[in-house]
Amino acid sequence: MKKLLILEEIAQFLLGIFLFSRLDFAWWWFPALILVPDLSMVGYLINPKIGAWLYNFFHHKLLAVIVFVLGYCVDSQYVILAGVILFAHSAMDRIFGYGLKYEDAFSNTHLGKIGK
Repeated sequence: MKKLLILEEIAQFLLGIFLFSRLDFAWWWFPALILVPDLSMVGYLINPKIGAWLYNFFHHKLLAVIVFVLGYCVDSQYVILAGVILFAHSAMDRIFGYGLKYEDAFSNTHLGKIGK
């Protein structure tokens, strides 16, 4: 089952790359922005509960889809780009086993413990 889920996330990451390719941005914007959602980990400097909430908010694919659709509705390439980056980044994280976080510790995710 784990391999099947990873394949699904790879497909979603590739979808993110495809959607990015349809936008009017230079190719280097994708790798330059792909790690920006990880800035949400700054919440862990306060405490694990706030860290988990911020991390999960910016790594939830529904947020990415909402931002993407909003960008499409208001015809903003920048908002669409934000949605694509959020979506692709979340898929990429899950490929590497970084899931949504529980409030007790960064390493405790919905995909299991990080670093087992």
